[in-house]
Amino acid sequence: MIEIEGKQVFTELDELVDPRHTALLVVDMQRDFCVPGWAFDRLGVDLSMYPPMIPRVAGLIRAARAARVPVVYIQMTVLPGRASESPAQIRFNLRLHLASHGEGEPLQYTVEGSDGQAVIDELAPEPGDLVVKKYRSSGFWGTNLDLLLRSNGIKSVVMTGATTEGCVESTARDALFNDYYVVIVEDCVASDDPAQHDASLLLMRHRFDIATAEETAAVWSRAMVGAR
Repeated sequence: MIEIEGKQVFTELDELVDPRHTALLVVDMQRDFCVPGWAFDRLGVDLSMYPPMIPRVAGLIRAARAARVPVVYIQMTVLPGRASESPAQIRFNLRLHLASHGEGEPLQYTVEGSDGQAVIDELAPEPGDLVVKKYRSSGFWGTNLDLLLRSNGIKSVVMTGATTEGCVESTARDALFNDYYVVIVEDCVASDDPAQHDASLLLMRHRFDIATAEETAAVWSRAMVGAR
């Protein structure tokens, strides 16, 4: 920790992810995005980054629960009939998937109440976890995420999920703008475009603290030992 103009600033990982003021965010790990046979896979989107990343996220979730770190699932949601999508959002959707989908109809995914909207089985929420539905890339935009974090004394968010350059980075930036410390778990984020994943991590390394799943879980394990 350092002090600047009378303000104490966390600088060490142990401070940044202290279980007493940290939440784990799991962004958009949903069937339509990550699982073979569901929406993105049917459209030919590359899902190859997800299989090696999912077990690491699962392990970090277990470590969080053991250390009593709140686990918050951010769940992309689209209302039936595109009621939640403006013309500008539809255009964004079209641009986002030009490479795999071309100039066809905007993609349909994570529709409210559909099986594809659900979090993947390996990472399914448990009683006591929080689920925040979102309608835009950022988990903060038009949701109750900030209220839930502040209500539980959260100062830091640990970021995991998909996609790195999309909803993860958007949520991370808005977390900072809402005055939360942000830690990106670099081996627990993934994308359907490895090049964009790498570019996003390059940018985020200059803006946020970066750690691995092992390093983060180790802090939480040490905190549990110290609490005893």
